[in-house]
Amino acid sequence: MITARKYYSITSSSTRQDGAPEMTKNLKPKPVVANQKWVHSFGRDLCEGDASQKNLLGGKGANLAEMSRIGLPVPPGFTLSTEVCTYFYQNKNSYPADIQVQVAGGLERVEKEIGLKFGDVKKPLLLSVRSGARASMPGMMDTILNIGLNDETVKGLGDNRFAWDCYRRLIQMYSDVVLNVDHDHFEDVLETFKRRNGLKVDTDIDVDGWREIVGEYKELVVRDTNKPFPQDPQEQLWGAIGAVFHSWMTPRAVTYRKLNDIPESWGTAVNVQAVVFGNMGDDCGTGVAFTRNPSTGENAFYGEYLLNAQGEDVVAGIRTPLPLDQMKKDMPATYKELEAIRLKLEKHYKDMQDIEFTIQNKKLYMLQTRNGKRTTAAALRCAVEMVNEKLITKEEAILRIAPASLDQLLHPAIDPKAARNVLTKGLPASPGAAMGAIVLDSDEAEKLVADGKKVILCRTETSPEDIHGMHASEGILTSRGGMTSHAAVVARGMGKPCVAGAGDIVIDYKAQTLTVKGKVLKPGDKVTLDGSTGEVLLGEMPMLQPAMTDHFATLMSWADAARRLKVRANAETVLDAETARKFGAQGIGLCRTEHMFFDPTRILHVRQMILAETTEERRTALAKIEPHQRKDFIDLFKIMNGLPVTIRLLDPPLHEFLPQEAVEIQELAKTLSISVERVHQRISRLHESNPMLGLRGCRLGIVYPEIYETQVKAIFEAALAVKKETGKTVSVEVMVPLISTKKELDILKEMIDKLAASLGVDDYMVGTMIELPRAALQAGVIAESAEFFSFGTNDLTQTTLGISRDDAGSFLPDYQRRGIFPTDPFASIDVDGVGELVRTAVERGRKTRPDIKLGICGEHGGDPASIAFFEKAGLDYVSCSPYRVPIARLAAAQAALKKE
Repeated sequence: MITARKYYSITSSSTRQDGAPEMTKNLKPKPVVANQKWVHSFGRDLCEGDASQKNLLGGKGANLAEMSRIGLPVPPGFTLSTEVCTYFYQNKNSYPADIQVQVAGGLERVEKEIGLKFGDVKKPLLLSVRSGARASMPGMMDTILNIGLNDETVKGLGDNRFAWDCYRRLIQMYSDVVLNVDHDHFEDVLETFKRRNGLKVDTDIDVDGWREIVGEYKELVVRDTNKPFPQDPQEQLWGAIGAVFHSWMTPRAVTYRKLNDIPESWGTAVNVQAVVFGNMGDDCGTGVAFTRNPSTGENAFYGEYLLNAQGEDVVAGIRTPLPLDQMKKDMPATYKELEAIRLKLEKHYKDMQDIEFTIQNKKLYMLQTRNGKRTTAAALRCAVEMVNEKLITKEEAILRIAPASLDQLLHPAIDPKAARNVLTKGLPASPGAAMGAIVLDSDEAEKLVADGKKVILCRTETSPEDIHGMHASEGILTSRGGMTSHAAVVARGMGKPCVAGAGDIVIDYKAQTLTVKGKVLKPGDKVTLDGSTGEVLLGEMPMLQPAMTDHFATLMSWADAARRLKVRANAETVLDAETARKFGAQGIGLCRTEHMFFDPTRILHVRQMILAETTEERRTALAKIEPHQRKDFIDLFKIMNGLPVTIRLLDPPLHEFLPQEAVEIQELAKTLSISVERVHQRISRLHESNPMLGLRGCRLGIVYPEIYETQVKAIFEAALAVKKETGKTVSVEVMVPLISTKKELDILKEMIDKLAASLGVDDYMVGTMIELPRAALQAGVIAESAEFFSFGTNDLTQTTLGISRDDAGSFLPDYQRRGIFPTDPFASIDVDGVGELVRTAVERGRKTRPDIKLGICGEHGGDPASIAFFEKAGLDYVSCSPYRVPIARLAAAQAALKKE
């Protein structure tokens, strides 16, 4: 058995270049107890886990155990739990004292069940080593096949073409993952050999050819590492195990976790399993399948397979696979067995499954099942149809859809009326449409996007190292790979359009060209992808907004019935309001009146008002603004058709409306027939060291009451006009911003009430935005005057944390990486700090005024995690941007169901 000293010399070597840190303080293990079980076996004869143990065994390990438990043909193996990973990082890359004994015991059970022995030269058992976090991370972690092969055991495997093909695969995978030898170097050796011998595909290489390639591979390893490829099977096994644990902290894994909100503390499990072979001949194969279509959700078996192939060949994109329908013709009996397993898995897991299988000499083996990643459209269809099939309940269907994923439904599609200049067609790997400039490198993609460009990432095939480029790009295009390739799976998970396997495309990275049927394109040339058809189009195409499907409408109706929180929208334009209504908003929770001022026809009058020297001059300018405001409010009231509309009076500091450049200042002075010096003097007087904490919000209304009077008059006159025209009462809520004392609100409320009385308006409410800590703490007193609170969590977060949202980007990533903030507090509510102020204000406000209306209108109103907090805090509604309304509706339903 390998010793600890020998193991550490392999896995903790300072020569590793994968970016894995020595340890992380964020991983906090449970205390180690005597005789703790670190290794859990699975197989026909013994199964020490089940699907409920995903946190301990990882998703892959839990499902391997569960498949074994329900009698599916699963090659035996064992799982090193996620607790081992936690221990590994907390103890400077070392293992628990008894782990080697437990691994040896697990290996012995595998040998007994399968009738082969690890390291035996006559009947060698070969192993696969795979990662398995509790959350699926496709392509993010490292897999190694054929552990146990060496110069001697390869003879026991058969000493034939198949055996030496397996050996070269091991050297290539192991050297890449464990020894950090560049994968492309091995590909160069292989391609050079084929060219030298006039061969086109890997299957043309005979046994002597593979022997020669293995020899060259081993020489390559020595050149790159100064050490021979390890011949000891135990050394190979522990090197592979260590590599999986190291891969949890590689940059690509860290990036994926960050993009998908997967905590670092979860760790990964390691699954060690007997290898079954899909590359022993034409009665063998390997494949990946989904129990339903992952792009559309159609209840039809969907997948791909390859004859005479092993392991990663299908998903790696190295060979273009065949559809499952072809397998039905090639291997009808095996296909029938696989179809039966498909139905059994769906009935057992009650969800669409993503499965991997291998066929060895016509015998079917199941290597994996997991809940399949799917597009949002597919997820909605699956959920609704599974309710109709009585597989799940409506409540389960609601909880099954990730609210943030609904954003995928809002991507544009290519206008069907537009003429299409089709360059080529590949596989429609992820639906939707995207356009942008061609880019051939992920680093370059990220750089260009940071500069404000839109790009399409074009690769021969993507790999986990491309994750940052894929995230930055509008869409992904590959010349190789199938519907279950890395590019396809990751793009679908991201909600990005992807065209895969476009075989007519030749990408030359050195020459920086993309050639399609003789037409040469270069980085910067514009293309459009249609991920629904697989077409690649030259140039930019006109886009249309998608229509919501019946499945979407059905699920949202169930969500609306389940939720307690109402959902409004932040809107101040006709387009925003109409979009909000289309997406099911129950009113406007924030109309930012200042946004109405920047129209070219109004901004001049606003600037004239700011530059005014007297109250009368200001009123003259405001009189020109008032009709525009009144028209805006009439439009909003009509669109909302009786639903509540919360209108925030002018909030930002006045300097924001004035020009700053010398040329613009001169033009303004000329237009208003005043001196440039006067403009400069006014700008100088308005200058503030910290304008966001200066003369803004309610302070403007107190210092310049005519501004708020004009706005309130426009609001009430608009309400009266709409009531007269439609006969319906308008539900108006006037919101005073930035209150810190009750006295501020009282002064402005008195003005509002007087104007209402003078105009004969009696159906309205006056409230305030709670966006300062003092206001939250004084909520009980302020509620004596305020009929509603709307929490402005953007400014409440800034003033509570003492952090400027505009400047936080320079250090927030470091704070998140160090665990100071688990998430960006401007994206997801700071529950312990800002959240405590919200809870305090709710409690104190309701104590004073039990019927006070409570809402939130900051960016957090569209964040699912924040909405869950607002549900617990007892708010009445959330308000968010129009396009996030469906997300908020579903998140509110899930929060209510989880609370129950």
